[in-house]
Amino acid sequence: MKPYIAIVHQEGESAYGVSFSDALGCFSAADELDDLFAMATEALEGWTEGMIEEGLPIPPTRDLSEIKADPEWTESFEGAVLVIALPVPGAGSTQQAA
Repeated sequence: MKPYIAIVHQEGESAYGVSFSDALGCFSAADELDDLFAMATEALEGWTEGMIEEGLPIPPTRDLSEIKADPEWTESFEGAVLVIALPVPGAGSTQQAA
């Protein structure tokens, strides 16, 4: 299964903000870069659990190239500090940088 792509932004001295193109409504933030993966993973796990509890379908994940080509997300890559890939919760994979 494809990992979730997360786009990381930071403005000035603010916290790092994380958004997921294939997990709409899921977002996270971390004050320190070292905490980013843990906070993003926790948010993604919570989002997935919430979707399951609500009986809502979990959308399929897309490749980075597909997300970059999506007009709704093109601007999100401009000024991104980092783009990361997180495993699908419960899939047992390791975290990767994209």
